[in-house]
Amino acid sequence: MEEKTQTQQTAIRDVEEIRQRIADHNPDALFADGFDEALLGPLRRCGQPTLAAYSYRRAVDMLMRADDKGEPGLSYEEAVEWMEFNVVGAWMGPNTPAWICDEEEG
Repeated sequence: MEEKTQTQQTAIRDVEEIRQRIADHNPDALFADGFDEALLGPLRRCGQPTLAAYSYRRAVDMLMRADDKGEPGLSYEEAVEWMEFNVVGAWMGPNTPAWICDEEEG
């Protein structure tokens, strides 16, 4: 079994802390599986439940990277299409995660 680097261990601990902060405010908040690297923190709205907020740009970047087995990632266009259809368009009720539109205009 591969040992995790100090940086990886810190990132895991940071994600766990963010998830706990969100759960403290809304135990029913949902998280996007496989996108921990894109998790930004809690999203608070007046009179609404606290949600998990993710970086859209980071999620697209993740989809474009090769996987652990060396399989190539998606093209930019494929990654955006996949995000829109499978992630952003996946309504799972009022606790569905929010996606911050931090894509660069271009």
